[in-house]
Amino acid sequence: MSQPDLKLARKLNVIAYIVSFVVLLLVALMRQFKFETEVDFSILPPFHATLNALTAVILVLAYIAVKRKKISLHRKLMITALITSLIFLVSYVLYHITTEETRFCQPGAIRYVYFFLLMTHILLAAVSFPLVLFTFIRGYTGQIVQHRKMARWVYPLWLYVAITGPVCYLMLMPCYS
Repeated sequence: MSQPDLKLARKLNVIAYIVSFVVLLLVALMRQFKFETEVDFSILPPFHATLNALTAVILVLAYIAVKRKKISLHRKLMITALITSLIFLVSYVLYHITTEETRFCQPGAIRYVYFFLLMTHILLAAVSFPLVLFTFIRGYTGQIVQHRKMARWVYPLWLYVAITGPVCYLMLMPCYS
């Protein structure tokens, strides 16, 4: 095994800190600003749910690959999961800065289930975003021991976020006008 590239890791860490700060700030502010557009982005929520579900499947496949010691396949799958998540993130922000928020419309106890899933999804998405980046950097730069330590607890967070996104969408689907 080759030596970890710590110089590259430091550079990527700086980029990850900056990207994490900008993305979390943008997501926090996106509901404060609305941009008028003639384009109808109402098709995006099912696209978002699909991307999240696809990411969840890719994450499970990547986990299986690494357990079977298929490291090259694991790397390719993790890069793919990052790409699907990046596409989701850009599309999600675009949707929310151009479209009014859809409110949950179902009465009864299901509201509590929905809001629990939504709040944990949002909180863990915010927490896991930078952690996913740092875990990826550890693997990419050959810091395998640190990568494994982080991945043990970052992976379940990312998988939870990828699964609860589509679940929340399916629960909200009757509320779209």
